[in-house]
Amino acid sequence: MKFPSPTIHILLLLLFFSLLHKPIFAVKKSYVVYFGAHSHDPELSSIDFNQVTESHYEFLGSFLESYNTAKESIFYSYTRHINGFAATFEEGVAAKIAKHPKVLSVFLNSGKKLHTTRSWEFMGLEHDYGVMPSSSIWKEARYGEGVIIGNLDTGVWPESKSFSEEGLGPIPSKWKGICDNGADSDFHCNRKLIGARYFNKGYASVTGPLNSSFDSPRDNEGHGSHTLSTAGGNMVHGVSVYGQGYGTAKGGSPKSHVAAYKVCWPPINGDECFDADILAAFDMAIHDGVDVLSLSLGGGSTDFFNDSVAIGSFHAAMHGIVVVCSAGNSGPADATAENLAPWYITVGASTMDREFPSYVVLGNNITLQGESLSSARLPHKFYPIIKATDAKFASATAADAVLCQNGTLDPAKVTGKIVVCLRGITARVDKGEQALLAGAVGMVLANDKASGNEILADPHVLATSHVNFSNGVTVFSYINSTKFPVAYITHPKTKLNTKPAPVMAAFSSKGPNTIIPEILKPDITAPGVSVIAAYTEAEGPTNQEFDKRRIPYNSISGTSMSCPHISGVVGLLKALYPSWSPAAIKSAIMTTSTTLENDAEPLLNATDGQATPFSYGAGHAQPNSAMDPGLVYDSTIEDYLNFLCALGYNETQISVFSQGPYNCQKKFSVLNLNYPSITVPYLSRSVKVKRTLKNVGPPATYIVHVQNPSGIAISVKPSILEFKHVGEEKSFKVTLKAKKVKTTNNYVFGKLTWSDGKHYVRSPIVVKAL
Repeated sequence: MKFPSPTIHILLLLLFFSLLHKPIFAVKKSYVVYFGAHSHDPELSSIDFNQVTESHYEFLGSFLESYNTAKESIFYSYTRHINGFAATFEEGVAAKIAKHPKVLSVFLNSGKKLHTTRSWEFMGLEHDYGVMPSSSIWKEARYGEGVIIGNLDTGVWPESKSFSEEGLGPIPSKWKGICDNGADSDFHCNRKLIGARYFNKGYASVTGPLNSSFDSPRDNEGHGSHTLSTAGGNMVHGVSVYGQGYGTAKGGSPKSHVAAYKVCWPPINGDECFDADILAAFDMAIHDGVDVLSLSLGGGSTDFFNDSVAIGSFHAAMHGIVVVCSAGNSGPADATAENLAPWYITVGASTMDREFPSYVVLGNNITLQGESLSSARLPHKFYPIIKATDAKFASATAADAVLCQNGTLDPAKVTGKIVVCLRGITARVDKGEQALLAGAVGMVLANDKASGNEILADPHVLATSHVNFSNGVTVFSYINSTKFPVAYITHPKTKLNTKPAPVMAAFSSKGPNTIIPEILKPDITAPGVSVIAAYTEAEGPTNQEFDKRRIPYNSISGTSMSCPHISGVVGLLKALYPSWSPAAIKSAIMTTSTTLENDAEPLLNATDGQATPFSYGAGHAQPNSAMDPGLVYDSTIEDYLNFLCALGYNETQISVFSQGPYNCQKKFSVLNLNYPSITVPYLSRSVKVKRTLKNVGPPATYIVHVQNPSGIAISVKPSILEFKHVGEEKSFKVTLKAKKVKTTNNYVFGKLTWSDGKHYVRSPIVVKAL
């Protein structure tokens, strides 16, 4: 018998031990490798950009021990402003790359969600409360003329009248973008919709290969058209949703140019928009020349350098681009807000003074107001009404049936009746679909306790009324106490000038900030409930496969809808003050907002309690006042770099943004970032906070007024600031001192206001004493 040679023995042993430490089929995942900013001139040619990509291949190749393998692994090379790449490799490789001194971060290509409430539990018209600028302001800001608003979302429906080029001027000469219609030959741009791109390689790295239908910036879902038209849609007369809300639809900056960056796709395990695609879109949008970027999406809170939105928006801010983000739809619980960095505007959602009442008339002559935008109309007569739990299949659980979940309703018990479904878990419009499929003639959608008074007008597939919690209790009590309960649902109507308004939406995510508690988030609130705007005609208004209806304008709710309201206001400010920094524009919007509703009472939450800055930030936006703020709290990129230093990032890491060596300001405190709000989450005895105001109005003398938070004494020095010319800056210090009383360890709230008698520059104060 012939034995293997000693050399072969050694090789076999080495192979055996290597297999012990490494799986035969190691799992590969997609990652983003982030280096920071490019030091090259962004005006470089495609040859130069190719050299950047080559450097990325070589870098990854040094870890994979193969240039060709690295080239196959990298699916994005960020070459314009963001320096980095996205690639597929093993977790062990990611760990090694993360240790490289040139690498700021390596993070998984994770998914984010759209912030519309339909997917999970001003546009509007001329009656939107407090957010539609007056005609004089619109004219002064030229309706946003010349401003370019970009939108990272599900794309755009280019045929919508909201994206007509009628009345639009020439495309700005600075624009470098393109209309990349991919495989969609019917997709066209114009002088209104001046650019469109799509990014799906990060999505494909998770889902697997995509067919050619994904190669298009077309919006097949509706969300992107809705948000982009809210921010910058052209004026369109005679708009309604099934006859309701009739009026002229227009975006916040109706004469702006708009561009669509499609980064969100059909959900995979709930995720729709992936980090690698978001960064690619940011890199190109900055290159293209947008002035404003609107993002109605978000994900779980994480370290800023592991978050595509935080990274991309920082690079945008470095180039003077204002980024506006939605706060999320995970309310009403505290500490649920997303998009938490200080260099963009984070927007919560509130109601407007318009409702679409649909009444539930019970057999005992009690009439309850709900809301709906259902196209179906019931004949005027009473129908049997039944609780979903009494209409379930024997095999269905009561917990599932009460929510009218798929397959729980028994047609033998439901047909010809109005069924009562509880809100929660599944989409509101899906409950209506389940009721209709089971033979119901109508649905009463009743809020759970957490949703309180928040009712939303949706285009249900059957006659529906969405009622608040207390009215829902009344319906359930009537059914339980009546042998043959009956009811009728009236067809929706439009009601204007409703009170109180605005009210915070229950779904709107809230502070405190879970990443940096010294920064208040959200920053502001705007209308996000039952907002009417442009829509896709590729799907029905409920986005359910069952729904064969098609409408050009639709009503949706979510912080996805409030975010572009602020983007539209930013467009007006950009047109009016093109030299203002993103921080100055944010300050103008925040410091001129209101914390009162239209009855001059404090803003409420959805359960009738008084809302706080954790819900609304500085308050509900007031565009007219924002156009003349008097003073602003300005910040530079250097301020943000010092802020990052104070968070613990070292000078080597920071230098990748400063185009050279950077020396951190040693005594800089996170509390002293020149933010329009003041938040002190860990007050022990006393602390001093510094702020600086810049005059953007006429010469004036401002006097400070302070509303002290409970148990906190506040003093401001100096208490009078005199400004003699535009651009002059004055600093002041705020001393916060905990009074010698037993603290509750809860946050308390106050307000600081500078006024010259005409302007009121307001800042919320948020404090928690230890």
